[in-house]
Amino acid sequence: MTDPQEVAGPLDVDLTIRLTESPGAPQYTFRLEARGGAPGPGSTLPDPSAALEAVQRFGEDIFFPKPGPPKMCTQQYGGPQVAVVTGWFLKRKVDSKFSRTDGCEIARWRAMAPLLGGVAGSTGAI
Repeated sequence: MTDPQEVAGPLDVDLTIRLTESPGAPQYTFRLEARGGAPGPGSTLPDPSAALEAVQRFGEDIFFPKPGPPKMCTQQYGGPQVAVVTGWFLKRKVDSKFSRTDGCEIARWRAMAPLLGGVAGSTGAI
């Protein structure tokens, strides 16, 4: 199977985001593509520039976390939203799930909110 980046030309970012606001709710699908640090015409997010900025700033740590000691997370519930991000980031395969089930997950969600269909600091709501 050929890497899709080789077929379409080099993409810095080619991500598909599937967002569900609550169990049984409709699933929304977005795409973020970027070449040379700029969003491409195939991007369908509400604010692809903000999404790309979030990915460039936090993507490495969030998509490819380094092993380490367990994190202490507050046991708070931020909502039923779930987002699955798949695709490519700087020639590395991405397959990440986002939720709002505890303080650590809420922080991940907020950092990547523009990628998840919202604006910075939002819940990712449409």
